Amino acid sequence: MPILEAHHDLAHPVEGDSAWSESYYFNAYDPRTDSGFFARIGIRPNEGTMDAALSAWLPGGDVAEFRSVTAQRAMVDSVLAVGGVRFEMLVPLQSWRLTLDADAPVRPCVPGAAVARTAHLAVDVRFDAATPAIGTDGQPSGATAATGPKTAEAAASAATVGKGHFEQAGGWTGWLEVDGVRHHWEGAHGNRDKSWGPRRWGGPRMWRWFSINVADGNVPDGNIASGMHFGGIRLGTEAGDLHRGWVWDGEKAASIAEWRVRTELEDDAVTQRVVHLEVVDKMRRTFSLRGDVLRVAGTGKAGGTLVNEGLARWTYLNPDGPERTGYGICEYLHQLDGSGRPVVPVA
Repeated sequence: MPILEAHHDLAHPVEGDSAWSESYYFNAYDPRTDSGFFARIGIRPNEGTMDAALSAWLPGGDVAEFRSVTAQRAMVDSVLAVGGVRFEMLVPLQSWRLTLDADAPVRPCVPGAAVARTAHLAVDVRFDAATPAIGTDGQPSGATAATGPKTAEAAASAATVGKGHFEQAGGWTGWLEVDGVRHHWEGAHGNRDKSWGPRRWGGPRMWRWFSINVADGNVPDGNIASGMHFGGIRLGTEAGDLHRGWVWDGEKAASIAEWRVRTELEDDAVTQRVVHLEVVDKMRRTFSLRGDVLRVAGTGKAGGTLVNEGLARWTYLNPDGPERTGYGICEYLHQLDGSGRPVVPVA
């Protein structure tokens, strides 16, 4: 699995595709305070915009959602600021600081729930990497330079979800504040990723994206640096499902060969409740995990595309010892038909 160099945390050359994008994503969860967030800033210079979204998991089960967009044609990388949210690179591929100071609508994490109130949300947190940046720079090399992507599935996805991408696990320190009540983090973990290239949200037939951290011992008391971390996607294309991702076993990274997914759904037949994973890597190891979904934030339905962001408690079913637990994300993207059902049935 390729380990990328620090320059990939900086801006990449802009290509001509109108949907070209460079985006920075972070997620975090602190089980002691039952708070966290998932946040993204994306620059689309050919469209002339930079947009930000930060959704905060609030103690008790609600979600607060901040959104903002601004005009932007020039690339920026070390400081990205939109509205009240700011991503600041402290050390490339090592440390970032995220801050927010804004009012945000709050709603329950229940499908179809309306906004219940507005809260003042403040965040000041720091991400410190626990693993290298694992991914691909999106540039063909060697035998693939003349032929392009290796598989039909990869070719089908290249113009919809970006060509370059990396992911990285880490720990968080700092605090999240809701209406003046401050929650200090002492064991928050999460992943980050970065993507560059064309991005069209309506392109994939479906995806199942996972971001999982299981510390050395049980979270939050375990050592995240020597823990197990998983990230990646099963993406539906017209050519078949593309399996991509990585596992960090505490010492080294390996590529994922297959995400075997079985989902227990809520009564609406579209919202994930329990996720059963068998993660097979290219070293022929299989990791069995169970994700009990704590809450799901639907991040919008547009043009028939629905994204359900699930916060889950993950259990690693360790064959060589006691079970180990952690937290992370199970994100399900669906393309819906005219009756509101997924075009690709949820397996």
